[in-house]
Amino acid sequence: MDADLVECRACPRLVAWREKVAIEKRASFANDRYWGRPVPGFGPADASLLIVGLAPAAHGANRTGRMFTGDRSGDFLYAALHAVGLANQPTATRIDDGLELRGTRITSPVHCAPPANKPTTEERDNCRHWLDTELELLKPTLRSVIVLGGFGWQALLPVLAGAGWMIPRPRPKFGHGAHVRLTGTTTIDLYGCFHVSQQNTFTGRLTPLMLESVLASAGRTAGLLP
Repeated sequence: MDADLVECRACPRLVAWREKVAIEKRASFANDRYWGRPVPGFGPADASLLIVGLAPAAHGANRTGRMFTGDRSGDFLYAALHAVGLANQPTATRIDDGLELRGTRITSPVHCAPPANKPTTEERDNCRHWLDTELELLKPTLRSVIVLGGFGWQALLPVLAGAGWMIPRPRPKFGHGAHVRLTGTTTIDLYGCFHVSQQNTFTGRLTPLMLESVLASAGRTAGLLP
């Protein structure tokens, strides 16, 4: 699936943007060779915990080729994953830096960097079949899901329903600390967490302790943490 995903050119606006950014670059990364392609999920294929973000950052994952790698959002996320025992190191700088996740996979509803970090509804829907496939492959082992931000929450709920999990009516609302147990072919725990964007982390809306608390709760229900 990942091999097919990185060749996708389904969304003309996203293809043009990700490739434009990869050519023009940011001055601080002028000597880097940008990935400039769709970014696949990162982590083991038999993960019991899935973290769902929004989309790759233009000069982060779109540069390095790995989810949440090479930018401050990733610095914040991986430091917290390491702090609770779900990553072997607290930093993520490049695709070959030795980072490994323990029973945890990271993905997103949109796999190409969007202008202004805002994919359209059509782009989200074009990308949905990748998330459908990823959930289907993870279903035998998946026990917990953390969604970073409202966009991911809204994108993921219909995917979970399509994969056989029963979504309560009315649909659960996104919020930091939201927690819903979903039943179906298997039982999973769904958690909401503010996105690790600088808009949230620099303002203190999301603190390391807040993120670590959600990660620890999800890690326990996934059977990864005591």
